[in-house]
Amino acid sequence: MAKLIRITGVQDLPPGQAACYEVEGRTIAVFNIDGTFYAIDEACPHSGGPLSQGSCAGTTVTCPWHGADFDLRTGAPLGPPADDGVHSYKVIIDGDDLKVEVG
Repeated sequence: MAKLIRITGVQDLPPGQAACYEVEGRTIAVFNIDGTFYAIDEACPHSGGPLSQGSCAGTTVTCPWHGADFDLRTGAPLGPPADDGVHSYKVIIDGDDLKVEVG
């Protein structure tokens, strides 16, 4: 069964920023893109690069290690070198809390 887990305060992740959090045994990268929050697995499936340290353009994040692009909305790969996507998580704003749905 899925559950909502608080990861941080909304104000702690300003627009244009990303951070990674340990949630229920997973490492999740959370992005604030112009006030909309997205959450995906932190590790790039190509070679484990830290996606929260990647660059963003719109809803695309680029892995800082080898340039693999992923859609922040779905986790889908957008071309080589990554063949596999990453898991995406539903993000909920609950008052001042930022929560992700896991499970």
